[in-house]
Amino acid sequence: MTVYQALLAFAVVAGLLTLAPGLDTALVLRSSISRSRGFAFATSLGINTGAMVWGIAAAVGVSALLAASEVAYRLLTLAGAAYMVWLGGSLLWKSWRHREAPTQPEVGAHVTGVQVVNPAGHQLLRGWLTGAGTNLLNPKVGVFYIATIPQFIPSGTSPLLMGMLLAGVHCMLAMIWFSALIFATGFLSKWLKGARSIRTIDRITGTVLVGFGLKLALEPVH
Repeated sequence: MTVYQALLAFAVVAGLLTLAPGLDTALVLRSSISRSRGFAFATSLGINTGAMVWGIAAAVGVSALLAASEVAYRLLTLAGAAYMVWLGGSLLWKSWRHREAPTQPEVGAHVTGVQVVNPAGHQLLRGWLTGAGTNLLNPKVGVFYIATIPQFIPSGTSPLLMGMLLAGVHCMLAMIWFSALIFATGFLSKWLKGARSIRTIDRITGTVLVGFGLKLALEPVH
């Protein structure tokens, strides 16, 4: 198998995974609808940063250590589960707490066609951290890479370099998909950015996050 054939074959697997509805898609949609386009892109970049780190880790064997060590895997699983439950619970609390209050524009949101600029950029950093944290604390991403990347490393090639290339392919496909979602929600923003729609999106996303976190915490290691 040549490098080109390996990248093409992995792109098919990664593409199917990207298109499958999941936690990352829910986060990007929620960011695009209730925050801003910039925040959503920052979240997408954070998700891909986490994926790239896991891809490199898989290539150099760190993910293999997690797969072999039940304690290490369990600790990371519980940390990731706690983070997701906290993030989802925060969204649910916010949606119910402010159900009667008018929705105020987020910093960086589009208001009457004008971009409200946040000079410090802390909102974009927050979006990036949300995406990166969700992926980095999800050991299932590492397990996916350790199960797939070794199969697509041709003999005679550098595992580290090939791992970076394969993870890069996954990130590129994910970014294309996330960009399509972000721009699509932009066209529908008139209907999606109302207070009721935002509360609904927050509740759906929060429920998904809490459910995924609880499932992650309660499932057996093997």
